[in-house]
Amino acid sequence: QVQVMESGGGSVQTGGSLKLSCVASGYNFSRCGMDWYRQAPGKEREWVSSINAGGAVINYADSVKGRFTISRDNAKNTMYLQMSLLKSEDTAVYNCEACGSRYWGEGTQVTVSS
Repeated sequence: QVQVMESGGGSVQTGGSLKLSCVASGYNFSRCGMDWYRQAPGKEREWVSSINAGGAVINYADSVKGRFTISRDNAKNTMYLQMSLLKSEDTAVYNCEACGSRYWGEGTQVTVSS
């Protein structure tokens, strides 16, 4: 049974930092690329960042480039999103996804306030 679970969300002030984690099991973690997405209230889901299976190929949305860092530890079946210099517009539910959108977590809420 595949399980994907995000954690690390919370409330933070503008300019602060948070680190999200995504732990997955039930499939060959090290063979799948993964992504972070987010969805703010009343808005469409937005792709945030991607990382390939080996961790060498990384991409970011322009809106988070230079502020967010994606990484993964295949030995721990975990992907991370280090978020810094947070802005109010980063407020959203953040989801991780794996294997070409085959597997999704339920999300973790990030709220940034001034």
